[in-house]
Amino acid sequence: MLSRAARKRSATALRRPLQFRATTLTTSGAPRALSSGATNPGNSSWGRANPKVSTLFTALMTVGVASTAYGVYQFYTTFTMWPPEVRGDLRAGIKAKHQGNLDLSARYLKRAWETAQTLPLAAFGSEPHLKLSGIAVVYAEALEGTNRPKEAYDLYSAALAQLRAAQGLTGRERMRAVAIAHKLGEMGEIYQQPPEEVEQWLTFAVEEVLRVVRDGASAPDGKGTAGGVGTEEPEGEDGAMLAELDLPWWVRKIDVVAPLEALGRFYAQEGKNEYAVTLYLQAIGMLMQPPPKQKNASVEDRCRGAQLMNNLSDIMVRGPPPTNVKYAESWARQAQGVIEKTRALPEAQKEPESMNLCEQTLAAVLFNLGALLEMGGKYDEAKQSLQGSLEQAKRIGMRSGAMEARSALRRLERTVKENSATKT
Repeated sequence: MLSRAARKRSATALRRPLQFRATTLTTSGAPRALSSGATNPGNSSWGRANPKVSTLFTALMTVGVASTAYGVYQFYTTFTMWPPEVRGDLRAGIKAKHQGNLDLSARYLKRAWETAQTLPLAAFGSEPHLKLSGIAVVYAEALEGTNRPKEAYDLYSAALAQLRAAQGLTGRERMRAVAIAHKLGEMGEIYQQPPEEVEQWLTFAVEEVLRVVRDGASAPDGKGTAGGVGTEEPEGEDGAMLAELDLPWWVRKIDVVAPLEALGRFYAQEGKNEYAVTLYLQAIGMLMQPPPKQKNASVEDRCRGAQLMNNLSDIMVRGPPPTNVKYAESWARQAQGVIEKTRALPEAQKEPESMNLCEQTLAAVLFNLGALLEMGGKYDEAKQSLQGSLEQAKRIGMRSGAMEARSALRRLERTVKENSATKT
């Protein structure tokens, strides 16, 4: 029987790897966290990013944030499709950005954005809101890069407000609104904005993406609309059947999963575990669903699914005992099984970046599983799992993971000795 002190240490150890997991699962393609040295005299919270939230740019979220620029750079490959009034500033702003001169880029893009606001929508041709919001997105990215997060946040907000006020949007324009709302939610977390505001952005992103997917079934070419953005309440069955829906070609699976995961993580942080579990289950269901005529989901989706299963395990352990540890252990083992099966897929060796996510997730899964087994008094199995986490972390060069595993093994050894002394 575990002593009270041992149970407390085990529970603490289980929660601790969540930050180690999120930090180490950030891939090289992750967006740079904005400098905590940014200042804004009007609102001190914009001058200091929340370090705990800043570590949460996992690979899944990274792709979700990247979707904010959905279609933007395709437009820039042919500048002639832009109105002559903004074309020159856009070209100069993008060129300066690629050259690393973000201050100069921001100046050009600011002028392009201000000019664009004075033009009629007809000047932008087809899908005008996709192009107009695209200028805002690239300008906001430049503002973020120059440590002006409050200005970027306000610009994203303005761009989203324009999209939500518009009528007759195409599916791709509506997905732009989803991506911007998702981005605002993440920035709100990083820069410690009120939780109600963060929830508002992320809830809109989830509800709107459900509406877009539903409406896409009747307009698979991406041109159909259901009025403006957010004109109807999403039906309850939409979420329940999300994994079974055929996505339009212009909606990627990750575009749907990213806001689901972000809102689920937000609710987990707020202690609303029931909501978080529902959202994570939907996201996992979508990721693990194979494409049409395929036997398995892609390597990338399977690795992301395993990552979310590990996160779900962490949420499950917060539930009422004694089933909490049982369910948490079940999800951790499922994550482990998915990774091991993914390793054996023929295409796994062709996707090293996706497999890197799987390998890093496995180190975290084994660590968390060890902590869960320790909580259940299964010391031998716990030691084996923690030892496996240590070896996996060392194999892939995850120094922080190896340090955590060594510390957990030492703690487990002390716990075993304490319990042995208590029995005698």
